[in-house]
Amino acid sequence: MRKNIVAGNWKMNKDLAETEELISKLKLQMVKEPEATVMVAPAFTNLYPAFQALRNTPIYVAAQNMHESESGAFTGEVSASMLKSIGITTVILGHSERRAYFNETNELLEKKVKAAIDNEMTVIFCFGEELEDRKNDRHFDLVESQLKEALFQLPKNAWNNIILAYEPVWAIGTGETATPEQAQEMHKHIRNLLEKNIGAEVAKNTSILYGGSVKPDNAREIFAKEDVDGGLIGGASLNAVDFVKIVNSF
Repeated sequence: MRKNIVAGNWKMNKDLAETEELISKLKLQMVKEPEATVMVAPAFTNLYPAFQALRNTPIYVAAQNMHESESGAFTGEVSASMLKSIGITTVILGHSERRAYFNETNELLEKKVKAAIDNEMTVIFCFGEELEDRKNDRHFDLVESQLKEALFQLPKNAWNNIILAYEPVWAIGTGETATPEQAQEMHKHIRNLLEKNIGAEVAKNTSILYGGSVKPDNAREIFAKEDVDGGLIGGASLNAVDFVKIVNSF
């Protein structure tokens, strides 16, 4: 069943005290039952305190990354089972910053996604083009290759646990935003790819989020588009008032 979703990616921001403060503010701002599924993704060190603080609220907690292996000599890494042991059942994979700064490839992400699915986790899978790709009219082909190489080998039933997040890299943290029409054009393309490669049912039921400088003043117009099912929010999710305004944009 396709859902409206707003997920806040806090990235490498907020220590424990700041995380607790932001969560308290979110609780105060969330005065009505949201019409979207709401998630926040704090840093690894703050996942369990966030889970504990939010467990009786409509806000879910997600991780920002995980390793593809179940265990082993991987210093500094965290596995799916470790996340599940503290109540975390959703993970963001493939974010453009992981691809750019940590050299994550589609091949590696395929392994990470499989590990998450094998552990019955939900994956928010990120993908999108650089500005040069769009300027050279390669954005549709690039997005298709990212999806095909990392996801299209999954069995059909795995798609019950996949949320897609299209993030044009040129619009992340830059203040630039794809127009609602550009977002809809790409989201429609993605849904068509799902129908062609996986099937009509998966295409119909998979939530596709937009990520890239979503703010309270543009969220409603973006979310109103037929194939946009919500947003993966970066900077604006660090402000409780702004984030809840975005959540309430449906």
